[in-house]
Amino acid sequence: MDADLVKLSTSVGTVLQARGLVLATAESCTGGWVAQVVTHTAGSSAWFDRGFVTYSNAAKTGQLGVATEILENHGAVSLATAEAMAVGALKNSNALISLSITGIAGPAGGSPDKPVGTVCFAWCLDQEAPLSSCRHFAGDRESVRRQAVIHALETLVERVSARTVP
Repeated sequence: MDADLVKLSTSVGTVLQARGLVLATAESCTGGWVAQVVTHTAGSSAWFDRGFVTYSNAAKTGQLGVATEILENHGAVSLATAEAMAVGALKNSNALISLSITGIAGPAGGSPDKPVGTVCFAWCLDQEAPLSSCRHFAGDRESVRRQAVIHALETLVERVSARTVP
C-alpha cells in the first residue's frame, strides 16, 4: 500500500476513535478496497466493524436490503442506491457510521447519462439521513477506483472532524 493510502488509513482511525465511532462500508465498484485501506492500520478493529462487497444487484438487495424498486427506477449507480447501501450497512452491522460507493469504473459499462468514471457515494451516521454525492473521475479502471477510495475516506474524515459531538 502506498504512503498516501497509509496516511489516510491512520487519519480515518484517529478521527473515528476520537469521536467514539465504528465504521461499516458498503462497496461495489471498489471491490473492498476501502476496507483494505482502513484495516491496514493496526488496531483498526477498535473502529472498523465490517465491509460489505455488494458488486451485483442481488448482493445489494440480499446483504444490504436495497429495494429492487430503487435499483429498477434509479439504477445501481445512483444517489438513491448509494444512500440505501449506506443505510443498509448500518442496519446490518454494529457500526455507528457507514460509507458506500457504487460506480462505473470501466473500461465499459458507461452510458451518455452515466459515463465511465461516474461514482456515487453516501455517508450515514446512525439516526441521521445519509449525505450523498456523485463524482466523475478520469483515467483507467484502476485510477477511477483509487480516486473513489480516496474521495470516500477523505470526505469521511472531513465530515466526522466537523462534528462537535460524537
